Amino acid sequence: MDLRKIKTLIDLVAESGISELEITEGEDKVRIVKAASNGGFGPMPTLSAPMPQAMGYYPPSAPTPPNVIAAPIEPERVEATPGPIVKSPMVGTFYRASSPGADPFVEVGSTVKVGDALCIIEAMKLLNEIESDFSGTVKAILVENGQPVEYGQPLFELE
Repeated sequence: MDLRKIKTLIDLVAESGISELEITEGEDKVRIVKAASNGGFGPMPTLSAPMPQAMGYYPPSAPTPPNVIAAPIEPERVEATPGPIVKSPMVGTFYRASSPGADPFVEVGSTVKVGDALCIIEAMKLLNEIESDFSGTVKAILVENGQPVEYGQPLFELE
């Protein structure tokens, strides 16, 4: 599918009242999901690259936006650092198991070693098994089964 056609579809979804669009053209399949209107904390559109302003970046010379209140950071409220995070190496759809009826690769509390399979990410009709880069115990699964994921999105937290 032509990149210009995909860009046009993204623009149409952004301007319309629909929240999701899926198009199949021959063997090509495109799914566009509009970001939630809850302050931008919902999923990002799966095919568009976010612009720096959309991600809340403001150059140092720009004044603080009116809806942001700067608060001093108190040193005694330092949060514990999370354990190792396994991030998505690609854009695709996250699956916890190898097939719909199979048991998930890992659960919260599972012990994993480097190279153990954690999940599958489907990208362009290819199933990619994602392996752990760390050894430890699965502390949290940060993505729901069947949810679209972005490159670099945290998938699992280990301890």
